[in-house]
Amino acid sequence: MDPQHYLDLVDWRRRVGDAYRLGSVEAWRAARDRLFGEHPESPIPPEERPAFTGLRWFPPDPTYRVLARLEAGGGELEIDTGGEDGIIRYRRIGTLRFRLRGTSCSLTVLALLSYGGGLFVPFRDDTSGRETYGGGRYLVDTAKGTDAGCLEIAVGSSDAVIDFNYAYHPSCHYSARWACPLAPPENRLPVAVRAGEMAWREG
Repeated sequence: MDPQHYLDLVDWRRRVGDAYRLGSVEAWRAARDRLFGEHPESPIPPEERPAFTGLRWFPPDPTYRVLARLEAGGGELEIDTGGEDGIIRYRRIGTLRFRLRGTSCSLTVLALLSYGGGLFVPFRDDTSGRETYGGGRYLVDTAKGTDAGCLEIAVGSSDAVIDFNYAYHPSCHYSARWACPLAPPENRLPVAVRAGEMAWREG
């Protein structure tokens, strides 16, 4: 690849991380829309960017911001991206347990087994393949700075607050040139999470 791609990608990730620290879901969404429409590393195909008017979102809903408890877990997991990145290895560090819309739910928290590590929480739900991408969405990916606001933790505590209003699609949802690790079967939620990002195109 052109070396400029790698420099632009650094800037993209910085700006994405900065958007999470703007202090509100509305500000985060506005910043994300600008990046997707204007940045050279946008996953929106270049030929479609001139007509891009913004991503599609569920209305913000405070009931999708919930208290969770992290219970210790273990074991390794491999996720095949189906692309140049090949198989990515993770370690299960634990399970987030919480109630969502009156239903008991859980999500496995994964840690990258590579230099620098990083926590990763992808998920599918009953909107996947209908109102959202069939491969699922991401809630947390700390290696890319996508966690402030959607995951609140306190040092020394196993309690956390997770906010599905920040749920977003992996880049492969927008273009086949991207390959992404998708949610494993154990991270399928038994509810419809009508919060966060909707499918880019209707239908």
